[in-house]
Amino acid sequence: MRRLIATAIATSTAKGFLKQAYPKSGGGAAARAFSGYGEKLRSGFLHSIRFEDALDLFLEMVQSQPLPSIVDFTRLLTAIANLRRYETVIYFSQQMELFGISHDLYSFTILIHCFCRCSRLSFALSILGKMMKLGYEPSIVTFGSLLHGFCLRNRIHDAFYLLASMVKSGYEPNVVVYNTLIDCLCKNGDVNIALELLNEMEKKGLGADVVTYNTLLTGLCYSGRWSEAARILRDMMKRRINPDVFTFTALIDAFVKQGNLSEAQELYKEMLQSSIDPNTVTYNSLINGLCMHGRLYDAKKTFDLMASKGCFPNVVTYNTLINGFCKSGRVEEGMKLFQRMYREGLVGDTFTYNTLIHGYCQVGKLRVAQDIFSWMVSCRVTPDIITHCILLHGLCVNGEIDSAMVKFNDMRNGEKYLGIVAYNIMIHGLCKAGKVEEAWELFCRLPVEGVKPDARTYTIMILGLCKNGPRREADELFRRMKEDGIICQAEDGHLGEHGTSNKEISLLS
Repeated sequence: MRRLIATAIATSTAKGFLKQAYPKSGGGAAARAFSGYGEKLRSGFLHSIRFEDALDLFLEMVQSQPLPSIVDFTRLLTAIANLRRYETVIYFSQQMELFGISHDLYSFTILIHCFCRCSRLSFALSILGKMMKLGYEPSIVTFGSLLHGFCLRNRIHDAFYLLASMVKSGYEPNVVVYNTLIDCLCKNGDVNIALELLNEMEKKGLGADVVTYNTLLTGLCYSGRWSEAARILRDMMKRRINPDVFTFTALIDAFVKQGNLSEAQELYKEMLQSSIDPNTVTYNSLINGLCMHGRLYDAKKTFDLMASKGCFPNVVTYNTLINGFCKSGRVEEGMKLFQRMYREGLVGDTFTYNTLIHGYCQVGKLRVAQDIFSWMVSCRVTPDIITHCILLHGLCVNGEIDSAMVKFNDMRNGEKYLGIVAYNIMIHGLCKAGKVEEAWELFCRLPVEGVKPDARTYTIMILGLCKNGPRREADELFRRMKEDGIICQAEDGHLGEHGTSNKEISLLS
């Protein structure tokens, strides 16, 4: 039975499914059989409920006579929303209406929250209008959900318009509302406006919390505004808001991405001294920084340290370290990590396989790269265009030009839009193999196949023609490149709009 309803929820095509499958019974034995839902709703059952149990409980409730109140259903819907099963909440809400159960302010608010989380803002606004027509006044939580929905879709102007409307209607924004806006602003690089909102909070007597400060610190660090980040951190400490694992992790990650590994390591030490346990994300950032600086021994040591600290590597951890070894030409060590990952029950993703395939192609072990590709397919990990381009490039670089052409044609037949990168790889491979005429034919077919050449395409083709073809055609192509706007009319050595310098092209021709 549960499988049937799960299928109905997944497809959302069977309106009235529950009503047809579980018609209202006449009370008596049925009422006694399903009277246990109330105890479950009021005990701690909902706090640790699994999705499958939530399905069972909903079925139990809709078969009860009399039907549970909207308050009882709202308790269950809240628990399901906390499991991030937003579409299920929406579906169940529709079924409740078919059973004649009217929504109240709280259930409407949950529904709006779920529509926003699913990025279905038009439906969320429609529900807001419906609840107001029924005489329900939206709460600050209702508006907060809508605000978050706008921010999720990066509609920051709409979010601020909603904020202004809230204030005009007499609603006072709370810390959660401000945090939502500050987070969206920081992610868009508008840190100055985010700092203005912090000042506005202080003027209104709203105390910023650790979430506010964590968000601002991350935004400032990613913008390279280290001195301001330090000031915010001091302000945070002054207000006795203790940094948590997220504060330190955000700062460590920001320092690593800015190339300041020593500062990141100092923060890590400070974190331990403050008796704050790092989490997997913290270690992932440190391992990433060490790999970026070529310190693979230290990266592996940190990787081994994780388990002793109660953190276990995830796919991101393995991918980072495998990538570090492969980039350094130590592909076999990357493969050992992949095998360890597999033994521990972690499933590699497309990035994992792409990294290994690329690593083996770079060291000339094409057969192993192709075996990994086959293993990838057998494990039902779908290769993407990058996977195919890596193999194509590997075949070309290692002189397997005929196999590369077969691979390229398979790609052309299989992909809706192949993109210029694959064509560049093939044209370059043909030119390098002395097959300039075939490369030229492929180049000339680009407009027919709906692919626009870029600066690299022209550069490859011009160089190929200069080395192995008529100089006249190379000169003509150079002029055409200028006419197409690939090269800006700038001084020698200045980059054109597509990143190729006039000087470079002149040398090639």
